[in-house]
Amino acid sequence: MSPEHYQKFCALLEQHSGILLSVDKRYLVETRLSRVLRELQIPSMDELVERLLHRHEPALEKAVIEAMTTNETLWFRDEYPFAALRDVFLPEAEAARKRSVRIWSAACSSGQEPYSISMLASERNLPFPVEIVATDLSSRILEQAKLGMYDDLSLGRGLSAARKHQFFDRVEHGWQLKSEITRRVRFQVANLLDPVSALGRFDLIFCRNVLIYFSRETKMKIIEQLANALQPNGVLILGASESVQQLSERFTIERLPGGGMAFRLKN
Repeated sequence: MSPEHYQKFCALLEQHSGILLSVDKRYLVETRLSRVLRELQIPSMDELVERLLHRHEPALEKAVIEAMTTNETLWFRDEYPFAALRDVFLPEAEAARKRSVRIWSAACSSGQEPYSISMLASERNLPFPVEIVATDLSSRILEQAKLGMYDDLSLGRGLSAARKHQFFDRVEHGWQLKSEITRRVRFQVANLLDPVSALGRFDLIFCRNVLIYFSRETKMKIIEQLANALQPNGVLILGASESVQQLSERFTIERLPGGGMAFRLKN
C-alpha cells in the first residue's frame, strides 16, 4: 500500500469505526487486509482503498471493518473486574433488592467476556435474573460467539478446569456451553460511534481495552454514550490502562479490591 493510500485508508477507518492508526501500522493493516484481497479477488491494496473511496460496496466495507477489528480475548480477563462483580456489584444489587440486573459487554469479540459474566451469575445463585447484552462491530465474530462452541485451545486461555467441566459439554468438535449460561446473553451488532439508546439502560457496563484505539475526541464521545446508557448510580468498568479522567466529569472513581478501578455515574 502506498503511503498516500495508507493515509486515505486510516482516515476512512477512523471515520467509520473510530479506530485511530499510527503511521507505523501499515504492515499490520496489509497483513489483516490480505485475506480480504484474496477472497474478493482485488489485485492490490491501493485498488482496495480506491474502491472504498469511490464505490458503495457494503460487502467490501463490512469485510474491511471485520478484518481490522481486534478479536483477541480471554476468559475472566484480568480477573479483578470479575472479582469485583462477584464480591461488590452483585451483592450490592442483592442488598438493594433489585428485581433484575442488566449488564452490557461492549466490544465482546468471540463471547468470552459476556459468558464469563454469566458463569459468575450462575455461581452466585442470584435471587433476580441477569440480562447480558453483548455487542461488537463484527457480525462475523458475533455469529461465532452465539454458537457458544469453543475448542481446547480457546478454553485454555483463562478458564479453570472446574468451570470447564461445570459449564460445558464435550461434543464432537469441541466444547459446547450449557444453555444455563448462553440463555442470559443476547448478542447484537453495535458501533460505539452510533446512537446506542435502543439497547436500553444498564446497571453495569464492561467496555474494556476499547478506548485505547481512539482519539481523545472519539473517547469523549464514547464515554458520553456510555454514561447515557447507565442507570443512576450505574458502574462503568474500563480496561486496566483506561480511565475517564480528563475525559468526563460525570463519574466518581472507585478503587476495586484486588486492584483496578471502576467509574460510578454521579446522581
